Amino acid sequence: MAIKSTRYSDKDLERFRKLILDKIGKAKHDLELIKSAYMNDHNNGTEDTAPTFKAFDEGSSVMSKESNSQLALRQEKFIRDLKTALIRIENKTYGVCRVTGKLISKRRLKLVPHATLSIAAKNMQK
Repeated sequence: MAIKSTRYSDKDLERFRKLILDKIGKAKHDLELIKSAYMNDHNNGTEDTAPTFKAFDEGSSVMSKESNSQLALRQEKFIRDLKTALIRIENKTYGVCRVTGKLISKRRLKLVPHATLSIAAKNMQK
């Protein structure tokens, strides 16, 4: 009877490390875009328009900033989760479900590289 491995091989871990580093780079780039949109004043030239339109534009601007702020927070959390996944790779615990102790499928890890739960464990939470 074959014993099933409880961790991914070093070769697999290296592939996942490269995937995660690539995702971190893209996520940081996206975060900078979100932050620049949040910080930019975007003067749309409403100074000479009717007060009603100016108020609408200012309200829209506030909503946009709030939305961008939420996006930035989510992106920062995503980056933190990816960095934590890199630590698990270094510890050789990456890809092991924290509930079942079994390997998370490679397909799931490629789609959600910071996953710590297998699909079975995730479904148990519902």
